[in-house]
Amino acid sequence: MSELHKFLFDGVPVRGMIVRLTDSWQEILARRASNTATGAYPAPVAELLGEMTAAATLMQANIKFNGAVILQIFGDGPVKIAVAETKPDLSLRATAKVVGELPAGATLPEMVNVGNKGRCAITLDPKDKLPGSTPYQGVVPLFGDRGEKLEKLSDVLQHYMLQSEQLDTTLVLAADDKVAAGLLIQRLPVKGEGNLEGSSGSDREPAGEDQIGRNEDYNRISILASSLTRDELLTLDVDTILRRLFWEEKLLRFEPQAGLLGPHFACTCGRERVAAMIRGLGPEEAESILAERGDIEVGCDFCGKQYRFDAVDAAQIFRPPGDQMPGSAVVQ
Repeated sequence: MSELHKFLFDGVPVRGMIVRLTDSWQEILARRASNTATGAYPAPVAELLGEMTAAATLMQANIKFNGAVILQIFGDGPVKIAVAETKPDLSLRATAKVVGELPAGATLPEMVNVGNKGRCAITLDPKDKLPGSTPYQGVVPLFGDRGEKLEKLSDVLQHYMLQSEQLDTTLVLAADDKVAAGLLIQRLPVKGEGNLEGSSGSDREPAGEDQIGRNEDYNRISILASSLTRDELLTLDVDTILRRLFWEEKLLRFEPQAGLLGPHFACTCGRERVAAMIRGLGPEEAESILAERGDIEVGCDFCGKQYRFDAVDAAQIFRPPGDQMPGSAVVQ
């Protein structure tokens, strides 16, 4: 069962999380594999998408945002776009569009950053938006300060978090066809956290001073976290990981989140949302599709569900409000 674990390092300004997506991640892959139009994801794409899904879950749990956290990677490679979304209840979904051939073991630059034009976008979409408001979005390139291509998604997201939150962050991500997992370690402000005001060192700077890259407690814990290997993250249980990495640290652990209270697959698609999309095409475009194919069929890229609208359904979509007739409501 997929699970999320949160913990604090007692007496020092550092917190951590580990997420392990098992059944939820396997369902995403199984739905994609059962889609006869696309087939299963190539292994490098599945690995990237799994890391994105684990990262989006960690980011959602980290910021406690009342809305969707949407992580997108796009660029000029054969993977045109990859998307992972996590809601406040830790429901999640993910998809990717592949338009070209991928070499075995393709890296992040080979998939989405061939010409160094790749981008990573993190969108915070509030659940209850005010009229006229738009989601917040931050965009960072897939290269470093010297223009070098970043080989790992974790490097991209660490750079984003440092810019957006002004706090040191360490991420370790991994995924295969069974598990998508991630470890997040983040420095907290020294002051302002009641249970973290105790100091294990004597050289604490005053509250508000910039400690980016200079907090010894965080740096020590970050080095330990970074020693976690891909195989260990994918195969070991959380208790074993924490014991191996931080056996000399005192951890304050919270109750794990699992089942419906933890990470789980869910899709927000629906017939009404698809109808709204068709309405956006306009009546002429809809009539053109009907004339060519006999019906309008739309598949959800996230869950694979197919929605079919015949001529009667399409006509109803464009009727004025209050002049609606029952449609066929065909869903496959």
